[in-house]
Amino acid sequence: MMFFEGTDVWTVAVIAGLTVVTFITRCFFFISSEEWTLPEWAQRGLQYAPIAALAAVVFPEVLMQQGHFMPTWMDARWVGALVGGAVYFWKRNVLLTILAGMMAYLPLHLLLAW
Repeated sequence: MMFFEGTDVWTVAVIAGLTVVTFITRCFFFISSEEWTLPEWAQRGLQYAPIAALAAVVFPEVLMQQGHFMPTWMDARWVGALVGGAVYFWKRNVLLTILAGMMAYLPLHLLLAW
């Protein structure tokens, strides 16, 4: 039985199952009637989640170009990353880090085509 071209019952069942699992896991805190708190170690770990996610997105973009390590240091991405890293260690503010890195990157990339 085909619903759409190339889609069978198994595919629809998997999508429906994933939808249910996603809904339950995201609504778990609303379904429970009791107050639920994270352990101290989990709360401490979640403090590092934004910078870890930022690093997971930024490092491959800065270090690689089309799936290969960049052959040269002469790239605007390096300057933006270094400025952003310096601002983060100076101010410890993620938003300011992103703004400073982009303000260093964009003029070099757009105006100088670096």
